[in-house]
Amino acid sequence: MDSNYKEVSTRENYGSIKKCSWMPFIKQFLVCSGVWTIYFTLGMATGAPTVFIPQLRKEANSTEAVSEEMESWLSSVIGYGGIPWVFLLPVFTEFIGRKIPFIILCVNSLVAYVVFYCSTNTTHILISEIMQGMAQTGAHTILPVIITEYTSVKYRGIFLTIKSASFFWGIWASNAIGTFYYWKNIGIFAFVCSAFTVTVLIWPESPYWLATKGRFDECTASYRWLKGYDKESEEELEYLINSQKEYRKCHADDKTTWRWRLNNFGKTLLCAEFYKPVLLCMLMMSLNNLSGKIVFSMYAINIIKKITDSESMAYKGMLVLDGVTVLGMYVGCLLANFLRRRTQLLVASSLGMIFLYVISLYLYLVKQSIITENNILSIALLIMFSVTISCGPIIMTTSIYGELIPLQFKSSAMFVMGLFSDILMATVLKVSPFIFRVFGFHGACLFYGISVSICVLILFKYLPETKDKSLQEIECYFKDKSKDEMKELMDLKKSEQNKSVP
Repeated sequence: MDSNYKEVSTRENYGSIKKCSWMPFIKQFLVCSGVWTIYFTLGMATGAPTVFIPQLRKEANSTEAVSEEMESWLSSVIGYGGIPWVFLLPVFTEFIGRKIPFIILCVNSLVAYVVFYCSTNTTHILISEIMQGMAQTGAHTILPVIITEYTSVKYRGIFLTIKSASFFWGIWASNAIGTFYYWKNIGIFAFVCSAFTVTVLIWPESPYWLATKGRFDECTASYRWLKGYDKESEEELEYLINSQKEYRKCHADDKTTWRWRLNNFGKTLLCAEFYKPVLLCMLMMSLNNLSGKIVFSMYAINIIKKITDSESMAYKGMLVLDGVTVLGMYVGCLLANFLRRRTQLLVASSLGMIFLYVISLYLYLVKQSIITENNILSIALLIMFSVTISCGPIIMTTSIYGELIPLQFKSSAMFVMGLFSDILMATVLKVSPFIFRVFGFHGACLFYGISVSICVLILFKYLPETKDKSLQEIECYFKDKSKDEMKELMDLKKSEQNKSVP
């Protein structure tokens, strides 16, 4: 793509170029489909332990074939395996762009599934899961950034929400294959899907990254390749270039030694424009992980089997819950077109919190023999919980995260958020069997409900709305001069809209 930059017309003659309204959408969809594929295959790797562990135990006719300790490691090691990449991916993304790190991620995913398919014991499987840690880190660092920077405002919301649905589609596909076929078929299917990411070879580099590096001609070409030549796109491009020129001019005398970078990183951590959106993102990720949805997906067979005391019901319930989760996420995607992001996140999270309390009370009453357990009611409560959480935290967390972080802090934010997300998710999955064993499922649901309540209350007070706002408008919200700059941007937008009205 770089070699074709010079063939793209300049701003002076863009108006004479024949406009094709659907081509920018097709190109942005092509880019996002590659990102969605990584989320899908990551979901397959995440969901695989749910089904291959029972198969391995059944083959050996012993639960010791995969010990309880090894089971918890196989379910959580993806998160811990991503920690080294937290230090590498932001550096790659800062210095060599978005495209090449994504290529590295794709190759790693292919190799990991080869190892998975060729594995002959749990150690080999553990290695393949550790390798998938790179994708796990990418899911909370570079991948949301790619979707955010490569897409237009009008498509960005739906594209960001689809990526989360893709992850749970992967979990469902992995569980379905493992339920009806031999577990190694998961590796074959995932490898074939991963091969689709070869489309990255025709991507341009991110126009936002090019702008931060002062490569404005290439930025212009990349931006127009992705978003076309319409008036709105040209105005956003002009603002992007002007803002980066001003930023580079103000920081022209800054040194670029490693000592300076380390000192600058320390100052960044104390900058309100950085820590405010990052803390909000950390809170949303805590809401996502502490809602218990990922835990329920990973340990679905064990949870449903103990609640219903039926192995066949456990497998059926697992597939139903996975399917309902994906359905709920697509419902959430549709709602995202009509509802504000903040409203959808908080309302859906609150409903999920209520169902957690109801499930906790129900299971406690069953345990005390006050009421009798009903399989249909148990599954129904889990379904309603899954739908509400799917419409809210699961699809909205990383969507809003991709929009909140200012452009100049992307790398620093990716480091902090990647490290926090990997440790949090892995730790939650690792300690969940202990929580189930000590406090029971009713106690676990109560813990998740209280955690969600705390997160929702804080987000209600501090989370801003991001829907239908450009990245520059969102960035201005956290600046000291946010009110003046936001007013200027909104006045400009309103004046342009008034001009367009006949």
